[in-house]
Amino acid sequence: MTDIVDSQTRSRMMSGIRGKNTKPELALRWSLHAFGFRYRLHAKGIPGKPDIVMPKYRAVIFVHGCFWHRHAGCRYATVPATRPEFWAAKFDANVARDAAVQSALREAGWRVGTVWECALRTETSTAQTRDMVAAWLHGSDAVLVIGAVEVRNAPCPKT
Repeated sequence: MTDIVDSQTRSRMMSGIRGKNTKPELALRWSLHAFGFRYRLHAKGIPGKPDIVMPKYRAVIFVHGCFWHRHAGCRYATVPATRPEFWAAKFDANVARDAAVQSALREAGWRVGTVWECALRTETSTAQTRDMVAAWLHGSDAVLVIGAVEVRNAPCPKT
């Protein structure tokens, strides 16, 4: 299948996609801040430069786009019809990098939260997500995953 726009236009369109300060990330940040949480953003000294870093809780939060980070079972994790080999390789690399970053963070003693963009689509879902993140921060679980498809907590290993 061929693309419906020329390569120059497609390149311009793709370059406009942000890697940080996305709408879902801003929605979660504003909600957490209004709830009284304070955090650092995109800390360079931490593996993967997490979207939200909360040193007080020794926790980091990634706000992942369902499309780019391949949220399993999510309707937003579509695959483009053009150049499927390119996209498969790109998505596989993203997923592998995410796993490596989370592993490095866990080994460094960080608690890791992943919030999928589909959990931040409405004000109500953003408030529910904020409440789940707040409960996780005050709890002892090491891992949190929140998405419209799943919510999973994992206890901290006893070290």
